[in-house]
Amino acid sequence: MRPAAELADRLGLPVTDLDLLEQSLVHSSWLHEHRDAARGHNERLEFLGDVVINLAISEALYAAYPTDDEGLLSTRRASIVSTTGLSRLAHRIDLGSYLLLGEGEAQRGGRRRPSLLASGFEALAGAVYLDLGWEATRSWLTTLAEPELANDSPSLLLKSPKSRLQEYTQRRTGARPDYRIVDASGPDHEKLFRIEVWVDGKALGVGEGPSRRTAETAAALQALDAIRAARAANAAKASPADLVAVDATEDAAEAAGDHRQVAG
Repeated sequence: MRPAAELADRLGLPVTDLDLLEQSLVHSSWLHEHRDAARGHNERLEFLGDVVINLAISEALYAAYPTDDEGLLSTRRASIVSTTGLSRLAHRIDLGSYLLLGEGEAQRGGRRRPSLLASGFEALAGAVYLDLGWEATRSWLTTLAEPELANDSPSLLLKSPKSRLQEYTQRRTGARPDYRIVDASGPDHEKLFRIEVWVDGKALGVGEGPSRRTAETAAALQALDAIRAARAANAAKASPADLVAVDATEDAAEAAGDHRQVAG
């Protein structure tokens, strides 16, 4: 079965133009190696999909949060349509396994690279829009992004993973997370960085990306997930009296942390 047909089945969408859907999966590196095997690469579809996604997410947020001002709505949208946010949606449908990549790109970890996943997801959205129209595309996107759209967290939690992790470590110890480059491979124009983030002498997260910033963001997000999991495990073992004491300590720390100036 063609990758496009497999993906259409996975998405549960009534796709009619499999050639167009397959084009959304074609990275320029693959087309360079298979010049006559596809109608073109996915960069034009990526351009269109970027607009489609932004409109669908903007419209959904506008309806869901009628009391939010323009600034908070923009923050919410940015957390979903950023490279990190779109790569999360791409992971949710396992898009990386369907992408058609050149041999070198695949060997450099392209199927896991946040920027490549995000651009591939944009191209996919563009193809779905051209094939099925606005209503079907909007419904698919908003259903897929429902966890993010339903995140009624205060603006603090909508900050970037790096900012949130730094605020956490400064509240705890006054120190900043330590980002360490584990590997940097590929030519200068296609670098792939692998970075670990250390907190309190422990490696809590690892991330990959075409820039140090992207890799650090992915590592910080993984570290935050690890911290949440550890806190949940500790809470499950604690007695009710312990939980009351921890809650009081957390409240005091949060109150103090709100008044600290954190560098970007």
